[in-house]
This record gives sequence, C-alpha cells and structure tokens, in this order.
Amino acid sequence: MLPEGPGALLYDGQMAVFSGIQPTGPMHLGNYLGALKQWVSMQDAESLYCVVDLHGLTVDSDPALRREWSLDAMASLLAAGLDPSVGPVFLQSRVRYHAQLNWLLECVTSFGELGRMTQFKDKSERQASVRVGLFTYPVLMAGDVLLYNTTQVPVGEDQRQHLELTRELAIRFNNRYGETFVVPDAVLPSVGARVMDLQEPTRKMSKSVPSPLGTLYLLDEPAEIERKVMKAVTDTDGEMRYDPSAKPGLANLLEIFAALSEETPTRVAARFARYGELKKELAARLIATLEPIAARYRELRAEEGEIERVIEAGAAAAAAIAGPVYERAARNIGLL
Repeated sequence: MLPEGPGALLYDGQMAVFSGIQPTGPMHLGNYLGALKQWVSMQDAESLYCVVDLHGLTVDSDPALRREWSLDAMASLLAAGLDPSVGPVFLQSRVRYHAQLNWLLECVTSFGELGRMTQFKDKSERQASVRVGLFTYPVLMAGDVLLYNTTQVPVGEDQRQHLELTRELAIRFNNRYGETFVVPDAVLPSVGARVMDLQEPTRKMSKSVPSPLGTLYLLDEPAEIERKVMKAVTDTDGEMRYDPSAKPGLANLLEIFAALSEETPTRVAARFARYGELKKELAARLIATLEPIAARYRELRAEEGEIERVIEAGAAAAAAIAGPVYERAARNIGLL
C-alpha cells in the first residue's frame, strides 16, 4: 500500500523507478549492460536516475579527480540515452535529504545486518584500512531508494542483498512508526546483469580491479574493443554451447551478445560454429553500440555548462519528491 497524506507518491502513475551508479572511474561494459541500457529502456516520467557520489566517498581519491568522475558519470548517463526532459537525472549530493534520511535509517539498522553484507566482506578484505562508510553505505543506499516512493529498482545481481536490506528497513520503520515508506521490488535484466572479466571470466568486470584486457570501457576506441574481444578467454574444446559452469569464458561472450541482440545465450550459441566467428560478430556489434555513446560523451564533456544545467534541474525535481518523504519519516519517528 502506498502512503497517503504529505509526501505521498507525487507521480500520477502506479510505479516509480529509481536507481543510481557510483562515479568511481570510466564506465565499462558491465555498467552499460547491467544498468544503463536497462535504465534507458525503462525511463518514463515516473523514473529517477542518479550518480551516487556520496557512495563514492567510501574509497580514497583526489578531490579534483572525484569531481571529474562525477562529471564523467553524468555525461555517460546522458550519452547512453537517458533524457532529463523525461525524468530527473541528478547528482545525489545535491539533494540533502539523502544524507538526512541516512541517519534515521541507521538508527533502525542493526550491526549484525550490516556485518552480513557480502560486498562489505569482499571489499574490506582488499583494503588495508576499512572506512566506516564502507560498512554503513547499504543504509545510505536504502535511503536513496525509499526517498522517492520507489516501487521498482533496476539492480545487478550483486546488489540484490542490499535491496533486501532496503525492504527490511522499510517494513521495520513502517511497523514501528506508522506507514512511511513504499516497499520496493528488484528488477533484473534477463541477460547481461553480471558481465564478467574477459580475461578472468569467473570474476565480475570491475573498475576497481586492474585488468587491461579484461575490462571493456564505453570509451574504448573501436580497434581496442576488437582487440579485447578477440583476445577474450574461452576454452580449448571448441564446442559451441552455453554452459556457464563448465565454459565460463564462452558463456560470458554469449551473454554479452544476447544482451545486445535481446536473444537467449543458447539461441546465440546455435548461430555460430566457431569461437572466432562469435568474437568477430560480437566485436562488430559492440563497436556499433558503443561508438555513438562515446561520440555523444565527448560532445557533452566539451560543453560542461550543459551537464551542470542537467544537474541543477535534476536536483530540484528530485528534492521536490524527496523532501516530503523525509519530512514524513522525521515526523513519524518523533522529530519536531
């Protein structure tokens, strides 16, 4: 049931979609197939997408570089096809209610719940000094979602656990303090939700793990795209079939192809007799898909006033929705 009264769903429809992405470096193919492509297909007047720059503070980086990454991320969202005239596209830190709601939700979250988050366990093992923000950022993510009366959240498989926490916190808050938040559901793409490293196909493609040939970036030149795809790891038996457990490298290529062509990986496998043929056609499809995105990105970065205009307009539109929701949560929990 949707909350009624102040802060109730401001959109006219029955669905609100929200999702965000961290600005931690150049976008790669996994970001595009697992998030941006789906966002564009789902965008309408009841959707909000943002660059979650507050989440980016959980890792150390130069402040000037951090600002560049935020601009890069905004430009990438727009270049991929998100239209700010359809629905808000904004920068998380420009909407103060994200930080404010985070504290309210932290006060209804247990230490044990956060300690069970697998992403925290994985990331903390790779860091010499673990920041508190890395431990608590799933709560900030929950607030990101709940601020917008969200009913559907496009997420990758690795974020399912965080969304389950979001649902649990919404239900707990509602039970303790009265109807406050909409309880959202996850939406996963049928294929392409988890793009793997081209050289180490048992590991997710990542911006944080160096892999010169394994990570395919949206801004790679066509020759570089072709080189990385043709050198992608497969196996030695030469049998063309979709089998993720026995043939993870080939399965990754088939899933990428399927996500681009909107087919099933099994159907894609039936179209090719040799790995080389699959790789050649996949490289061509990737170049055709990514080259226009890279060209639009360069145009946007050349006119940064346009990016700032989108950021300001998006923040104003987002705040108009988030403000009443935060006020309802603050009032229900007992703040004056």
